Amino acid sequence: QVQLVESGGGLVQAGGSLGLSCAASGSIFSINVMGWYRQAPGKQRELVAAMYSSGSTNYADSVKGRFTISRDNAKNTVYLQMNSLKPEDTAVYYCNYQHRGYVFWGQGTQVTVSS
Repeated sequence: QVQLVESGGGLVQAGGSLGLSCAASGSIFSINVMGWYRQAPGKQRELVAAMYSSGSTNYADSVKGRFTISRDNAKNTVYLQMNSLKPEDTAVYYCNYQHRGYVFWGQGTQVTVSS
C-alpha cells in the first residue's frame, strides 16, 4: 500500500500562482511515476502533469508553459508549481502514484481560481 498526503491549493485570483505538494509513504518502489490529475465539476478526471523517477515529464497541453512538476526522490515527494492560473484551472487536484499497474490516489485538494 502507498499513502499519499497532499498539501497546498486554495483560492487565488486569475494570473496568480499556487503550489501543491504530495508526499508518498508506504511500499514505495524506486521506479515509479508520480503526478497530478484534476477533476472539475461535471468533467472527467484528467492528467495535469506526471514525472517518472527517471526525470521524464508529461504535461497536458492546457498547462504547458504555466505549470511545472518536480520531485524529490529522496523524500518521495512530488510538487506542482502552478503559475498564470486561469479560472478553467479550477478543480480538485489529485496526487497519483503508479508502479507496474498499481495505482494509488491522494484525497484531493481544491484549487479555485477566481476571475
